[in-house]
Amino acid sequence: MRAIPAPRVLPETRAYWQAADEGRLLVKRCTACGRHHHYPRDVCPFCWSDATEWTEARGQATVYSFSTMGEGEAAYTLAYVTLDEGPTMLTNLVDADPASWRIGQRVRVVFRASAGGPAVPMFAPA
Repeated sequence: MRAIPAPRVLPETRAYWQAADEGRLLVKRCTACGRHHHYPRDVCPFCWSDATEWTEARGQATVYSFSTMGEGEAAYTLAYVTLDEGPTMLTNLVDADPASWRIGQRVRVVFRASAGGPAVPMFAPA
């Protein structure tokens, strides 16, 4: 299994990474327009409001696109998954043979330890 580099924790993403360490996936929701967004930031990318709040995502998603890099034991799969709450996020697909992944496949969040940092959300078959 490959080592997961520790993510850079910034002040505006600290709550996100703390929740990941607790096994919870957070997304930002804009209270002005009502839309969820990811990557977490203080300003809504849709309406530019700074009225955003953290909400806990269900952790269920659909594979939008993916690509497997490497071969054998070194193989890993990067993907865009669309959360049931709406945002699409870049992630890793884990716990399945890379050849078995399909666009449209349902997945669920799992958390993997990083090298000296917070846990990182990834997705496994639902």
